[in-house]
Amino acid sequence: ARFKTYGCGSAIASSSLVTEWVKGKTLDQAAALKNSQIAEELALPPVKIHCSILAEDAIKAAVDDYRKKHVN
Repeated sequence: ARFKTYGCGSAIASSSLVTEWVKGKTLDQAAALKNSQIAEELALPPVKIHCSILAEDAIKAAVDDYRKKHVN
């Protein structure tokens, strides 16, 4: 898994964590990740919660994109 992000350290850390967490997971498991899990793991302060939301949105978009491209 890989990502490209431009932002603060919290955004980069959130994206990096998600790429590690989704390795070996099914698409459903990856899509089920919640920003609250990311925020808790990284101990993000309330002012940085939006960074975990961006990471959650990104992985869900990636899963949706993959599914659209690999329709059986």
